[in-house]
Amino acid sequence: MSHRPLPFSRRQFLAGTAAGAALTLLHPFSARAAAGQAHLRIMETTDLHVHVYPYDYYSDKPRDTVGLARTASYIGEIRKEATNSMLVDNGDFLQGNPMGDYIAYERGMKEGDMHPVITAMNAVGFDASTLGNHEFNYGLDFLMKSIAGANFPIVSANIAKKEGANPTGDQTLIKPYTILERTVTDGAGAQHKIKVGLIGFVPPQIMNWDRRHLEGNVTTRDIVDTAAAYVPQMKEEGADIIIALSHSGIGSADHSDLMENASVPLAMVDGIDAIMTGHSHLVFPGPRYDGFAAVDSKAGTLHGKPAAMGGFWGSHLGVIDLMLETSGGEWKVMSFETKARPISKRNEDRSITALVPSQQYVLDSIKKEHEATLEYIRRPVGKTSAPLQSYFALVADDPSVQIVSIAQKWYIDQMMKGTPYEGLPILSAAAPFKAGGRGGPEYYTDVPKGSVAIKNVADLYLYPNTVRAVKVNGAQVRGWLERSAGIFNQVKPGSADQVLLNPSFPSYNFDVIDGVTYQIDLSQPSRFGPKGKLLNPDASRITNLMYNGKPVTDEMEFIVATNNYRASGGGDFPGAKGDTIVYEAPDTNRDVIVRYIVEQGTINPTADANWTFKPLPGTSVLFDTGPKARDYIHDVKGVKIEPAGDGPDGFARFRITL
Repeated sequence: MSHRPLPFSRRQFLAGTAAGAALTLLHPFSARAAAGQAHLRIMETTDLHVHVYPYDYYSDKPRDTVGLARTASYIGEIRKEATNSMLVDNGDFLQGNPMGDYIAYERGMKEGDMHPVITAMNAVGFDASTLGNHEFNYGLDFLMKSIAGANFPIVSANIAKKEGANPTGDQTLIKPYTILERTVTDGAGAQHKIKVGLIGFVPPQIMNWDRRHLEGNVTTRDIVDTAAAYVPQMKEEGADIIIALSHSGIGSADHSDLMENASVPLAMVDGIDAIMTGHSHLVFPGPRYDGFAAVDSKAGTLHGKPAAMGGFWGSHLGVIDLMLETSGGEWKVMSFETKARPISKRNEDRSITALVPSQQYVLDSIKKEHEATLEYIRRPVGKTSAPLQSYFALVADDPSVQIVSIAQKWYIDQMMKGTPYEGLPILSAAAPFKAGGRGGPEYYTDVPKGSVAIKNVADLYLYPNTVRAVKVNGAQVRGWLERSAGIFNQVKPGSADQVLLNPSFPSYNFDVIDGVTYQIDLSQPSRFGPKGKLLNPDASRITNLMYNGKPVTDEMEFIVATNNYRASGGGDFPGAKGDTIVYEAPDTNRDVIVRYIVEQGTINPTADANWTFKPLPGTSVLFDTGPKARDYIHDVKGVKIEPAGDGPDGFARFRITL
């Protein structure tokens, strides 16, 4: 938490609660607001991804670290603490757990139906929301039917059904902004009218990520350019203060066209008073952003303006406290505080303690859909002859990735029959989605030997991506693997216990390509940076790249089975920039996995160690994974692994001898 001391009114704080005297001891501000000054608290959720219940549908058990029902406790508390408050959501609410898939694929959304997350948000009482990129995963028709039930405005300014000469001339998919009139009480007890403008933004990359739903239906504009066009119009329409709902992360301070994480340059737009951020599944203010240009990670500012990011799945409530002052009919932000309140904490013994209870009225609002989701995820579809776990997915060939690759290859092999590409060798690219990281030490796939249910398939493959096939040459296959190998730090031969993994490289961009064999030379620098930028054009970590026991040459041609995100340019991989797609499947990768398991009856997901690290005598590296990895250490092929004690934040540490 960070703050500038604010002269908030004691009267405002005490209003609305009989326990004011006790609560005063907890409130961080003690000074009084003057006449003409008002304290306004803006609360934010972001990246809820349908997490209303504190429940992990993938593991089918309660989870104290997630859930709007928990976050709602803070929301109610803050509404009692402050006379003047607003609650906004920053997008990515429709997709992200099996409840979202159950509604989209099983129950459906007919005209007039209510989506459970919207029902819950209505119950909590949101003032406004914007759209996130995952709102488009199930198509525009599903999206529009879902948000029709919202009792609050949902805005997004940079998605156009029809573009005009400039952003303000666009026919936008939904309202670009809203101006809400509120009554605030100042330090002298007087009431004032204030107009709060809220404008929303989504990453322009949705046109790649959900091309099949969006191409020909909508276009996207640059976030910063769109804001610069609309904010003056909002001011002309009477907005006293303007809050940006930016479903866009905190990244570079330098504006570039159509940038994905544009919240820092967005803060430079004159007239924006505060910024709610999201998309990155991180917390702001917080140390994760130490050292970022134009970002104060302690004060919680972007270019000096207050900003907050409330984690993900309801893990935190972002709060911006604004001290507003009116003079001559104009309101200005005089001072502020930003913070993010967590709903749980991790104890020294690695256990989790919930910091707030669930609000029963929120749980009750979607109890029927919760129970239907439980029935949905528990249906068996087949059996596995070996465990499906991802504890070692970033350091060795892995059964959870292997089964995804096998199913994709099985499907594309059928789809290529009778096409000009029949007969070309088919490879398959897949990445581990649940591999710890920001998700914590329990965030791994762990399906025991035996029956496999839909919840297990959803656990293997988190996203409702659809299958794609791309046609690439041998040079592009090598480049694809070089891009993946950027997850590893360069190591010094002959040195012990070096850190293996680059924490800024997301696991979903670590593609393993099945159908070829290869080694990764960790002594070499990475050719690409974590986001795909070419750093060392001549660097080569991939060695002994073979197909059917013979070296892969640059001219060889392959079909690679993958997903729509990767094939359309997601992650910026050589050979997967959107221009090599030869087949776009109507089926999701998850559906394909289910079909494969159903057809096989019993699957054998044992990894075949088609990739390994190149031996480096006298060299060892360390990596952290979930503590349950100890149960599977003897199943790992192609690499020598041993326990190396405890890691931070509940993780376990392991050593690999190269």
